[in-house]
Amino acid sequence: MTHFRWETIDLPLDDIRSEYEVEAIMHSRYDKDSQLTSPGRRHLKNSSAKINRRELFSMGGLAIGSVSPIGLTLEEVLASEETGPSRTPINVIFMFLQGGASHLDMYDMKETMPAEIRGKYHPAPTSVSGLQLCEKLPKLASCANHFSLIRSMHSYTSKHGEGDVHIMCGSELDKNLQAPGIGAVLSQQQKQQAPIPPFVHVGDMKHPAYTAPGFGGYMGRTYDPYLINQDPSSKNFSVKEFETGAVMDVSRLAGRKHLLKSLDRYQANREKQLEFAQSHNRFSQRALELSTSRKAKQAFDLSQEPEKIRNAYGNNRVGQGMLLARRLVEAGVRFVTVQGYVDTGIYAWDHHWGIYPHLEQQLPIYDNSYSALLTDLADRGMLDTTLVITAGEFGRTPKINSEKRGPGRDHWGQCFSLTLGGGGVKTGRIIGASDKNGAVPTDRPVSVADFVATVYHALGIDAKAKYLAQGRSMTMLPHGNIVRELF
Repeated sequence: MTHFRWETIDLPLDDIRSEYEVEAIMHSRYDKDSQLTSPGRRHLKNSSAKINRRELFSMGGLAIGSVSPIGLTLEEVLASEETGPSRTPINVIFMFLQGGASHLDMYDMKETMPAEIRGKYHPAPTSVSGLQLCEKLPKLASCANHFSLIRSMHSYTSKHGEGDVHIMCGSELDKNLQAPGIGAVLSQQQKQQAPIPPFVHVGDMKHPAYTAPGFGGYMGRTYDPYLINQDPSSKNFSVKEFETGAVMDVSRLAGRKHLLKSLDRYQANREKQLEFAQSHNRFSQRALELSTSRKAKQAFDLSQEPEKIRNAYGNNRVGQGMLLARRLVEAGVRFVTVQGYVDTGIYAWDHHWGIYPHLEQQLPIYDNSYSALLTDLADRGMLDTTLVITAGEFGRTPKINSEKRGPGRDHWGQCFSLTLGGGGVKTGRIIGASDKNGAVPTDRPVSVADFVATVYHALGIDAKAKYLAQGRSMTMLPHGNIVRELF
């Protein structure tokens, strides 16, 4: 294997002609132990040839079709890079109801049970015959035909952090080799084509005591989501990566991007780098590409949306986050996770106490933003190619507690509900059922792994694909069966 020791580069970026010329020149470099085999092609004999970048770039002048040192024409290189799945790409917007929203007060109402189980609210009819939702979700009820409801979900855990990771990857928490999130696997298996991040988190959803949910896991930092911590509803909302300093010319940034891409490709093909180095280099390249992408900058600019649309989603963090998610998917982002709550003085949807005062604030925001997204996607012809999910990591206890600060419901992983629609999934369906108390599934139990396998299937992800991590062959999703009723 040929190893190269890279030296610091300090040549003007204007000298760079194209990334393909750069790579071809790198292949054609030779030293005292090399032989010129043909014009524009040299054979390297030295296994540790030292490359001087200034000399390398000064060689220049390759013909457009002469990427022959690697045995390919330029047309073949371009064709191979553009090769992708023939199926229509499916994108995802995942509204994460972190903390564990109450299925009993939203989607699985128990109207005939005593007050300590049924709670404060009443069920109301929807646009789907036989489906009832909480009376506090009137807008969602009117567009219930755009999603399906699973009422028989169950998880192995009732702990925050563990449940967060589980719902976003389908595998149990592993502190040594954590399985990657769905968005990370999608980014790895279906390479991004647009000049915009493939995977975005709107809001920091990491629990202090656990690893960040949905991140790259054992695949490394390269496949972590692009994280937006800023509040999209703020008047001063902006993404710092687009704030290019006045001293840095954008054309030079573009040139640097081509240079880094060329060098990274060559090193990846010719050297067996450490996993950390590979991950770091790719992550840096993604950040640089983002900073120079006009399309990405426009996608993150919510001021381009008409005031009527912004108001329809709601002028709060969740509503504007969902609108931002739609704009990002429209621009080419494949997977967007949105933090699905506003601050009500308690951790997210974790309503151990004062559940109804908190729900009085959260439910209208959820109802408004979720229904607005579904309607907007349908109006734009995007719903068939966008899978929309709303889910928490688990549900809440059937019996309301007697907390001193006000009644609430505690963690409950044995049974909960989630919704998903669009993206080729059949809508208007009710999958599974719980017992009279909403405590356990009684019909068609669906595990978290089953749910993730279903999302994999909708996206065309290979759940049984292998990935070598720390010397171990890992299966992307070792467990889980597709919910076939949704296809």
